[in-house]
Parts: sequence; C-alpha cells; structure tokens
Amino acid sequence: MSRSMRSVPDTTVVTGAGGWLGTALVHTLLDERSGTIVGLVTDGDEAARLGALDERIRPVVGDIRAPETLAPLFDAADGTTDVVHTAGVIHPTTFDDFDAVNHVGTRNVLDAARRADVRRFVHVSSNSPFGTNTHPTDRFRNDEPYAPYYGYGESKMRGELAVFDAVDAGLDAVIVRPPWFYGPHQPPRQTTFFRMVRTGRFPVFGDGRQRRSMSYVDNLAQGIVLAELVETEPGRAWWIADERPYEVREIVETVGRALADEGFDVSPNRFRVPDVVGRLAERADALIQSRGGYHQQIHVLGEMNKTIACDISAAQRDLGYAPEVDLYEGMRRSIRWCIAQGLEL
Repeated sequence: MSRSMRSVPDTTVVTGAGGWLGTALVHTLLDERSGTIVGLVTDGDEAARLGALDERIRPVVGDIRAPETLAPLFDAADGTTDVVHTAGVIHPTTFDDFDAVNHVGTRNVLDAARRADVRRFVHVSSNSPFGTNTHPTDRFRNDEPYAPYYGYGESKMRGELAVFDAVDAGLDAVIVRPPWFYGPHQPPRQTTFFRMVRTGRFPVFGDGRQRRSMSYVDNLAQGIVLAELVETEPGRAWWIADERPYEVREIVETVGRALADEGFDVSPNRFRVPDVVGRLAERADALIQSRGGYHQQIHVLGEMNKTIACDISAAQRDLGYAPEVDLYEGMRRSIRWCIAQGLEL
C-alpha cells in the first residue's frame, strides 16, 4: 500500500524526554534524523544527562503543569516543527496529580503548540481510557466507547478529549495508544518485576490465561514516528503494540527464560493466586481512589487478573507499522540493559 510521507522536520519537540519512553524515542530520533531535538525535562540532572547524548539536543527544564515554562520549547518553532508529547504520570505521589499532569498538563502543551503553529502534534495516550476487555478473546480496536479505568484512565481520557478539542480548533494532532510497554531505560518498578519473576514471587492469577498487549519501546518509537510522518487526517488514533497479545503465564515464562539465558538462577516455582484476590484488590483500589488516595501496589494487583489487549491492524494498514522485536528479544535486551546499569535482578 502506497502512503504519502511528510518530510522529516527541522525541529522535533519531545516532552517527557528524560523519562522511560522519552529517552527511547530520543535515541530513535538521533539515529533517524539530523535536525534539532528540543527535549522537555524536569530538572538540571535530566538536562545534563540528555544534553550529553548529542550536540543536536537542546534540553529545556520545565513542567507541563506550569504553562510559563513551556515557551522556551518553541523559541525556534515554525511550520516545520513537530511535537511528540510523552510526558505523563502513571503512579503519582497524590491522586490529584493524575488530572494535573495527564489532562491539564496536556492542555497546556497543546495550547503552546498551537500558538507556535507547529506542523503535527503526536499525543501518547494509553489503554486505560478504555478500561479492560470484556473477555480474554476480546480486542480493543478503534470503535470502543470510553470506559476509563479509575483515576489514571479518567485523566488520560480527558487528555485525549483535549487533543480532539485542539484538532477542532485547527491543530494537526493525532494519538497513539500504547499498552504496557517494556525495554531499556526502564523505571524501578519494571526491575522489581524481573526480580519477582526470578524468585518465583510474581503473582499469576488463576490459570494465567489473561491476555496482555505489550509494546517494546523501540516498536513503540517506530509507531510514534510513523504517526508523525505518514500523511493522515488530524484527529486519528492508533493502537501501537507488539504483533500479538500474550497470556500472562507466557509473559512470566518468557521473562524467566530470558533471565536464565543471561545466567541468572530462576526459581521454577510460580506464585499462583486465586482470582478472588484480584477482585478484592480492585475493590480496595476503587475505595482508596474514591477518597482521593492512591496505592501503587494495590492498584497493580487489582489490574493483574484482567485482559487488556488490542488489535494493531489499523496502525499496520494506515501507517505501515510493523513491530520488529518480539517479547523474548525485548525482555532479553531489557535484562542486558539492567546488567549494564549494575541493577540487582
């Protein structure tokens, strides 16, 4: 299928450039284009780390919750500047941070981008605005109604609605929706996941046949770049994930195999948990969030007995998206990155 491609922009603005996905995306952009990358980071340490990667990077310290700090991102912006908005919060310090960052912060970045007359805006959303699948064989496509999963899902849904409002106001913006992603530059919670699998303590609910779509960070970066450069109508949205969903038990077994292949002693035991524990954790999560609180471990536990799976055929058809890294190879690269960083697994 022939697709019309836009030229690579002279300048690419990346919010959340010091984060997990942002860092992976910056590495991809450095490999694939010669222009300037303006990266929004949260502090001087992130700025120094990002700036040391390449002279083409211009770090800007700011906060998407503070609109006045965003103007320097667009000092040299013109009609050839693109924006990729990866900044967000998944596990906040306070419940109110969900909306302040994922919704209001997104509106602030959209407003700044519109004033700068950028060429295209790519918003990185999530599966959470659509909740969980109704049964293990169900797949999210592109026609489901919103059914947000608690505070994070609600805030990401409002972020998407802000994008659609900006499109109505004339901004060329599109959305990518990645599920659980994995890969190098991962945060501590993902390293803990590896450690729990290695020691046989990661909870597998019931028979472990719940399905989860996942996205290796390089696959996701490829999807983001295609959403940026393939000529499409504003207001489109695509699911970006690996080729197929994985059963939870397959994820655990694959991580265990990758760890073993890297020389780790991996427990053959699996921590089997009745489904009722997941349901109880979800109820506790709902109660805590209804009172304005947030508990990361309870939230994750309440989500782990769910199927969250998507169909990537629209991205394959419209964008030519073709994920190249599978679960085993992606996890092995992640483990090797952890080893190189001296992280305990």
